[in-house]
Amino acid sequence: MRVRDYDPTGEHHSGLPTYPWRWAPEGMATRRQLRQMGLRPGGQEPAAQVVCRRGRRVGYLYRIDLALPVRPMTPAKELAVAKALAARSTCPVCRTTYSHCLPLRTLGSCAPCADTGRAAA
Repeated sequence: MRVRDYDPTGEHHSGLPTYPWRWAPEGMATRRQLRQMGLRPGGQEPAAQVVCRRGRRVGYLYRIDLALPVRPMTPAKELAVAKALAARSTCPVCRTTYSHCLPLRTLGSCAPCADTGRAAA
């Protein structure tokens, strides 16, 4: 632990209480931890922060007691997510649909199309 990462008053980190990795107080959680609990920050500002990797990474902490439940998935949202995932798994060249996401940013198509040179450069 680095001493400068432990600042529970926020005096040295512009008013935001700061803790080293794994030193977060009870009753606070990151966004991912809230999501695992079925909660979301609900518009609240970060209550504190956790510093890790020698100060190169920061994770914001939110109060669990102020967190709200996650909104339920609506049919329209579910359809939009399905369409987006289908677009990521369909080759734009041969129109084949795969069971995994394709590397469209790097290859521009599926591997067979990229190997044969059919992908648009």
